[in-house]
Amino acid sequence: MMPHMNTVYGQGQVMSRRYAFRPLKCIIDRLITEHSVVGDRRKVVMEVMHHSAEFLLPPISSEPAGSSLRYALVVLNQPIPRFTPLLWKHSQLRVFADGGANRVYDELPRLFPHEDKLDIRRRYKPDLIKGDMDSIRSEVLDFYTGLGCKVIDKSHDQETTDLHKCVSYIEDFTGELEKSNVCILVAGALGGRFDHEAGNINVLYRFSAMRIILLSNDCLIHVLPRTHDHKIHIQSSVVGPHCGLVPIGMPSSRTTTTGLKWNLTDTEMKFGGLVSTSNIVSGDTVTVQSDSDLLWTISIKNLSDYELNSI
Repeated sequence: MMPHMNTVYGQGQVMSRRYAFRPLKCIIDRLITEHSVVGDRRKVVMEVMHHSAEFLLPPISSEPAGSSLRYALVVLNQPIPRFTPLLWKHSQLRVFADGGANRVYDELPRLFPHEDKLDIRRRYKPDLIKGDMDSIRSEVLDFYTGLGCKVIDKSHDQETTDLHKCVSYIEDFTGELEKSNVCILVAGALGGRFDHEAGNINVLYRFSAMRIILLSNDCLIHVLPRTHDHKIHIQSSVVGPHCGLVPIGMPSSRTTTTGLKWNLTDTEMKFGGLVSTSNIVSGDTVTVQSDSDLLWTISIKNLSDYELNSI
């Protein structure tokens, strides 16, 4: 006999209307399924987001089929990587964040010791200089404005960092339809004061819908949003093998990886507990699934002078 929908099951337990006339096996199966979908992200098919460091490879004359990423370069006020000219060649938009203009003006000619400094400075002219303008030297500002560079003075805005201001400009410049196809490369984002680094990492989370990569001579950092599964293509000639996955902002209850020396399987990560640092890539591809946003970092190899000059 099938149970009536208001039959009491145990002390104070009443069978709900939605399960009242179903066989017990169906009820159990449905409860198990609902618990799995709500409680286990792996049951949901996630779109795969692909990542690579192809911007550290010399650009080719024509993009490979299927490649749709367009690069924008932001230079911050920290020592710029030796491969900055390579990032420049890959980028369609170049923005100096305030004192980042000083860095390019002073440091880039040193990468080309056999060329005229003035020629180098003219060659690496930005599309825009933006920031609160408290760091750029007057002679540097005069030089670039003399070349016709656009300058946006945001000295009235002391609530956001110079990187935030530049990313906001790029976001508006590209528009909603192109946002997913733009990758912002940030040179000089790491090193120096820790609070500046923390501010730059915070920008990754403030603009989590955009691809933003923080770069130094030693490593790169970007966010792996929890809204996607991730496939990271390893260009072993320029990056690796050391890498890490770090939960910032909230713990990760479950993270699963492949392609690492020490893989994670439904592993909990949090500060005060396990954090996957000093890991090593073991192949050409790393995959990551997580219920939380994670920071991915991987070491950048010391590119030889030949490799840098060949571009």
